[in-house]
Amino acid sequence: MKFGIQHPNFSYDGEGQQIVESLRKIVSSAERVGYDSFWVMDHFHQIQTVGQPNEPMLEGWTTLGVLAGFTSKIRLGTMVTGNIYRHPSVLAKAGATLDVMSKGRLFMGIGAGWNEEESTAYGITFPSTKERFQRLEEAVQIITSMWTEEKANFNGHFYKIQDAYCNPKPIQKPHPPILIGGSGERKTLKLVAKYADACNLFGSAATVKRKLDILREHCRSVGTDYNSILKTKLGIVLMDKDKAALDKRLSDRFKNVPEPMRAEFATVGTPEDVRRQVEALRDAGVDYLITSFEWDRQLQSAEQFANEVMKNF
Repeated sequence: MKFGIQHPNFSYDGEGQQIVESLRKIVSSAERVGYDSFWVMDHFHQIQTVGQPNEPMLEGWTTLGVLAGFTSKIRLGTMVTGNIYRHPSVLAKAGATLDVMSKGRLFMGIGAGWNEEESTAYGITFPSTKERFQRLEEAVQIITSMWTEEKANFNGHFYKIQDAYCNPKPIQKPHPPILIGGSGERKTLKLVAKYADACNLFGSAATVKRKLDILREHCRSVGTDYNSILKTKLGIVLMDKDKAALDKRLSDRFKNVPEPMRAEFATVGTPEDVRRQVEALRDAGVDYLITSFEWDRQLQSAEQFANEVMKNF
């Protein structure tokens, strides 16, 4: 089992050049203690489940380019890029560039896009759910063809490219892994089965197991080897040896959130409790756990998780 770390909140990284130094420290520590990947969100406003829309939010792809220069081994990705924010040919070019400049460390996360509020604020067209998924399906095909063909051509309903060069090609062959984010059972997981190298799910072990059973059926229906798809799961971890201190932080952060609902997005407890929950996720079929931590204690928590949980896997 492998582990990644997500950094979804820049409000505790300071201001101005302090942000750069904070990110350098966090990503360097993540690489040193053994995380396989480091992820940032692809948003322009902070999302409501993390903070207020006016809180700091760095542009994701620019940030990954800087992080590539701070590191040498850890893989880098967006969790996940909103397809509607960029033409897929431009996104393919950006991804190829990052893979080359990082010497083959891009992990390409992509999704249909969901945040209507920030799309409206930035003047980005926000199509219907159906159209966003149709666009995503075309986009993944364009990205793959631009990464693998000398001249890419695509004539879709929403996107068209003609003799599009993408040189230099990515370092990773046949191309960087493509992760399609989201747990939608009829659309998202079917797109994973048809086009992706990895999925990304939310939920408890029971929820994840049910979603993966559905993915298995989609794979069977389209002729994809289910075992060829990396099964990743994203969630926050709150861990402390001091149960009283942990209970207080839980009360502060998840006030009025029932425990069954909290279990769908948070892994909580002592290091031993957390280890057992990670084992349950592994047994449910998760190959790769991507964790975020409490924003104001991320560095400390990430190192503790690596030393007291990750080493057991």
